[in-house]
Amino acid sequence: RRTPGGGHAVELNSATLPRLLVNRRYYAELKAGPQSKESRAWLGECLASANWLVRALDQRARTIVKVASEIVTQQEGFFAHGVSALRPLTLAKIAQAIEMHESTVSRVTSNKYLLCENGLFEMKWFFRSGVGAEDGEGASAEAVKSAIGQLIAAETDILSDDTLVDLLKERGFDLARRTVAKYREASGIGSSIQRRRLRKMTGG
Repeated sequence: RRTPGGGHAVELNSATLPRLLVNRRYYAELKAGPQSKESRAWLGECLASANWLVRALDQRARTIVKVASEIVTQQEGFFAHGVSALRPLTLAKIAQAIEMHESTVSRVTSNKYLLCENGLFEMKWFFRSGVGAEDGEGASAEAVKSAIGQLIAAETDILSDDTLVDLLKERGFDLARRTVAKYREASGIGSSIQRRRLRKMTGG
C-alpha cells in the first residue's frame, strides 16, 4: 500500500496465514498430573517442538516481508509509473541486498503474490532479464515491449523497425533493430508491411 509520504509499505495478508498458538494451560495441566520420567521428557519435547514451529512461521513471515520490501524498492519505478519502468532484476541482486542466500529468496518468491495499485502479480514476475538502456542500468524486456506497444498504438504513419529504434532511443532504450523486431514479434505485433496491409484492408 502507498504511504502518506508517497512511498510504499509492505504487509502480509493475515487472512492467508496459518495461526498457531501453544496452549500452555493444557501443558501445565498435563505437567501437574502424575507421570513417569519418560512422559515428562516427551511432554517437554512436544512443547519445544511447538515453540519451534511458532518461531519458524514467524521467521518465515518476516522473511517474506523483507524480500517483498526489497523487490518494491528495486522496482520502485514500476509502482510509480507501470510496466514501462520495470528494471532488470535477479534473485542474486535481492539476496545480496538483504544478505540472504539466493535459494532462500527463490523459495520465498515461489507461489507468492503481491497485490498493489497496478494489480496482482506473482513475486517471480518482478525478476526480469535486461536489455540495453542509455543510462547504463538496462531496462526489462517488459518495459521495452510496453514502449513498443505504446508507440505503435499511437502511430499515424506506419512505423518501421528502424524508426522504432530511433523513437525508443529518445525514450532511453539503446537497442539494435533486430532486438526491437524480436520484442515487437513477441508482443504479437506485425511488421510495418503487415500493419500497412491490414490498415488498407480495414480502410484505416
